[in-house]
Amino acid sequence: MLFPLYWMVNVSLTQPERLRKDPPDIIPITPTFDGYAKVLQDQLPYLFSSLVVGLGTVVLTLALSAPAAYALAKLRPRGGRAIDFVMLIAQMIPGIIMAMGFYLIFFNWGLLDSIPGLILADSTLAVPFGVLIFTAFMSGIPDELISAAKIDGAGAWRTFRSVVLPISRNSVVTVSLFTFLWAWSDFLFASTVNRGGELQPITIGIYRYIGNNTQDWNAIMATAVVASIPAAVLLVVAQRYVAAGVTAGAVK
Repeated sequence: MLFPLYWMVNVSLTQPERLRKDPPDIIPITPTFDGYAKVLQDQLPYLFSSLVVGLGTVVLTLALSAPAAYALAKLRPRGGRAIDFVMLIAQMIPGIIMAMGFYLIFFNWGLLDSIPGLILADSTLAVPFGVLIFTAFMSGIPDELISAAKIDGAGAWRTFRSVVLPISRNSVVTVSLFTFLWAWSDFLFASTVNRGGELQPITIGIYRYIGNNTQDWNAIMATAVVASIPAAVLLVVAQRYVAAGVTAGAVK
C-alpha cells in the first residue's frame, strides 16, 4: 500500500533521462531537485488556494457542527433523532449529485469560480460528520457538570463555550483534521464549481499540470509530494487526538 507513495518520492528525485531506464532505479542514483524548483515556481498559487479553502472549511464546519451537536446531545430538542437520521442520510448522497446542484445554485448566487463557494461546498460533506462526532462525545459529558454551570448562572451558550467546548478538545481536533483533509484533497467540487477562477486548489493544479506536462514526470511527482506534505504532517502531529476523538462515546 505504501509502495506507490515511495515510488512517487523516488520519481520526483530521479533525473528525467533515467525515468525510462529498464530496469528503473529503485533508489535515485543521482537525485535532482529540479522538479521541486518547478513546483515552487508554478504551483504556489494553487497551494495557497487550497490552504485558504481548507482553513475556511474548518472554521465554518466547527461553527456549525459543534453548537448543533451540543443542542442534540444536551438540550435534546424535539425531532433530535430525526435530525441524526438526516445527518446519516446526507453522508450517503453521491458527491456528483451535490456538485450538480451546487453548480446551479452558485450560478444564481454568483459564487462560481470563487473561494467562498468552494468553502461552502466542501463544508456540506464535513458538517454532518462533525455533528455525529461531537454528538457522540458530548453525550458522554456528565449532566451534573451542565447542571453545575446552570446553578452558577451560566446560560446555554456560556455553558457550551466555557465548559463543554474545552472538554471536547479531542473531538475538535478530530473534526478539524478530517475536514481539512477532505477540503485539501477535494477534486469533484473543485472541478465543478471552480473551473476557471484564478484561485484554484492544488488538486486542479496537479490535474492541469499532468495535462500540460505529460513527459515531465519528475515535476509532476514533485508536485504530488509537496501536496501530500501538509496532510502527512497533520496526521502525525494530531494522531493522538484523532484516536481519542474517534473512539469517544463508543463505550459508556
